Amino acid sequence: MSLFDDDKYQQYEDQFDPLHNDRQARRKRKPKAKHIAKKATQQVLEEIADLEGLEGGFKTTYVPGLFEQGWLLQALQPFYEQKLITDVLGRVKGGKEANVYRCMAHPSTGETLIAAKVYRPRMFRNLRNDAMYREGRDILTGNGKALNKKDDRTMRAIGKKTAYGQQVSHTSWLMHEYKTLNTLFQIGASVPQPFAAGENALLMAYFGDETIGAPTLHEIDLPRQHAKRVFAAVMSNIELMLQHDMIHGDLSAYNLLYWDDEVILIDFPQVTITDVNSNARTILERDITRLCDYFVPRGVSCDPSDLTHALWQKYVGKVGFYREVDVSRTWDSGDDVQ
Repeated sequence: MSLFDDDKYQQYEDQFDPLHNDRQARRKRKPKAKHIAKKATQQVLEEIADLEGLEGGFKTTYVPGLFEQGWLLQALQPFYEQKLITDVLGRVKGGKEANVYRCMAHPSTGETLIAAKVYRPRMFRNLRNDAMYREGRDILTGNGKALNKKDDRTMRAIGKKTAYGQQVSHTSWLMHEYKTLNTLFQIGASVPQPFAAGENALLMAYFGDETIGAPTLHEIDLPRQHAKRVFAAVMSNIELMLQHDMIHGDLSAYNLLYWDDEVILIDFPQVTITDVNSNARTILERDITRLCDYFVPRGVSCDPSDLTHALWQKYVGKVGFYREVDVSRTWDSGDDVQ
């Protein structure tokens, strides 16, 4: 029988298939209607209350653009429900990985304004290859605890970069920033005070006023008479981090805010752990080189190689090579020129 005899099979089916000529057989094949029990009144009220937070109560002064309106309120909704913010007033900064928004703080925080850093959804983000920074770091879960490395399913997902694995990696990236901010703030570093972490956002102290956020050093023309003092302040924070086995990992004039004559370090998701990362010294020298690139034209005398060597020997170098170093002598840390 050739392939063209299929029409005969169709004729046989039409003649003998009971579903074509037997009404009772067709009735038996009809799916039974599934009756869904009515929701209890209390359940309906609770669902309405949940919706009101996003669609009713949480109406923001800031009008999001089309590209951000879906995920922005979703990311900040938990902070509204936790009575940490009451409004979103405006976007302070936009970046490849995250946007920062100026929010009205809830009175319970003790703040007037507060900053929300919202990471872009995966489709909009352009995260750098972070393998260099992740070396030796724990994978953190949403509650800030280290993932059990015996969790084969999750570890395979991360290795294969599945959608689930990428979400786990993203959560860990965000939580490392939150935990680092919390640690540094508690030990006295010049960083924003963190208030809360959500699935895709961080809430922290805001620097700026009602109309403008604090600029980065890259955005201002720092007077030469202030450059030495500001550079010394940044180096002091680098030393403080090294004392606690941390390196910023992406430090430059783009990640240093300047407000009220004070410098503030920001953006810590790529923080590097000195004693478990084989790239730590290279990363430290890159950070310091970028700083010197900014400050040398403004009258600061510094050598990245000498600074890196001195700091590494003092805080990280092996005991056999350890020597006391007055790091401040490796750059001109004099007072501001009048």
